[in-house]
Amino acid sequence: MPTFAPLTPLAGPMHEPGFDPSGQPGNAHDWGATLYSVFARLGEKPRPGSPASLGASTGLEFMRSISGGGLPMGDTLGFSLVEAEHGRVVFAGTPAPAHYTPLGWVHGGWAATLLDSAMGGAVLSMLPPGRLLTTLELKVNYVRTLTGETGLVRAEGRVINAGRTTAIAEGHLVGPGGRLYAHGTTTCLILSDPPVK
Repeated sequence: MPTFAPLTPLAGPMHEPGFDPSGQPGNAHDWGATLYSVFARLGEKPRPGSPASLGASTGLEFMRSISGGGLPMGDTLGFSLVEAEHGRVVFAGTPAPAHYTPLGWVHGGWAATLLDSAMGGAVLSMLPPGRLLTTLELKVNYVRTLTGETGLVRAEGRVINAGRTTAIAEGHLVGPGGRLYAHGTTTCLILSDPPVK
C-alpha cells in the first residue's frame, strides 16, 4: 500500500491562532491572503494582479480582479474565467486527454468543475463585501460526451434567485456552435464568516 507524505499545515490569517471569524466590522477575513497561502502551499506564486482581498471587495469586484482569469484549480484543469458581470459568470476551457477516464472520454468531474465554478462565481458576483459562499448542492446533467477533439467549451452560470442565506444558480456547458454538453443547477449557502475547516 502506498504511503503519502503528511500534509503541510495551512497558512494564512484564517489559520493563525487568535483569528476572529465573527465577521464583525474590523474583523473581515482577508481572502486574498488565504488565496496567496494556497498558491504557496502548491509551491507557486500568484500572478501579478491576483485578487487582493474579498473582505474589502464586492464579489463582482473580486471576480473581475482575477488577473488573466487564472486560479490554481483552473491552471491545473485547463480553464479560466473569461467574463464576469452581476449575476453571470463564464469560465472556458478545452478538454484534453489528461482529463480522460480509462474509457476514453473526458471525466464528468471536469465538466462539473467548470459548471460549479461558473454557477458559484455567478452567485459570488452578487455578494456585498464580507460575504462569501459555499456549495450546498450541485446537480449536473450530461448531454454529450466531451473529448479532446471537442474544442473550447464555455460554462455560463446565471443566478436564478439570491436570498439572504441561500442562492440558486443554473449553468450551461456549451461547445463550438452553441452545442450543449451539460447543464446544471446549484444551491449555495451565503456566509459572513469563513467556513470551518
